[in-house]
Amino acid sequence: MQYATNGQKIYVKHCQNCHGANGEGLGKLYPPLTDANFLNENRSKLACIVKNGMSGEIKVNNTLFNQQMPGVPELSSVDIAYVLTYVTTYFGDSKTHFKKEEIEGFLKNCK
Repeated sequence: MQYATNGQKIYVKHCQNCHGANGEGLGKLYPPLTDANFLNENRSKLACIVKNGMSGEIKVNNTLFNQQMPGVPELSSVDIAYVLTYVTTYFGDSKTHFKKEEIEGFLKNCK
């Protein structure tokens, strides 16, 4: 539960302005964070997206998005684990959480 509580604080500070209080996104500008399939299929890429941002077209909830997302490079591995646990459990209905060690492994493989 600590992961989700800490993750919510990080989400509010760094993510909520674009992705919404409930992960609903903003029209066709910013994707929602509620697509459990997208979150599950891209689990190993999520840490890199949070840390480094992303650009290019993605499909979320059967809608295409192509807006650049800035990263949050100052977040530590544990902060990323917290925020991804919050997003995937509260918005993506996941039953698992991210561990710091898992995030560190994902970050080593960022492209």
